[in-house]
Amino acid sequence: MNRNTPSDEALHVERRLHTRHRARTTVYITVPSGRKKLCRAVNLSATGVFIQTTNLGLRKGQQVELSFAINLGTVTKIHRRTAIVAHVSRGGTGLMMDAYSHSHR
Repeated sequence: MNRNTPSDEALHVERRLHTRHRARTTVYITVPSGRKKLCRAVNLSATGVFIQTTNLGLRKGQQVELSFAINLGTVTKIHRRTAIVAHVSRGGTGLMMDAYSHSHR
């Protein structure tokens, strides 16, 4: 008998606060070393993005800078966000970003 142990079902609870949507946009990522890399976003939400990456040497918790274009029909807006690496897998990198903070340079 395992008292005070969460069930398997409780361990797999969805933690995202915003719905992810499939994305077909290019993302420029600037890693802590200053190196910039062009990547493809796989999905995107107000506070997160999963990008296809090769090994960029990123680790969970590192901060990166993102720049990406959002096509709004007749207007394309360039968004710049600071993001934190949430996870790194074989297929890419999951990033958490602040939906309301723009990086200033």
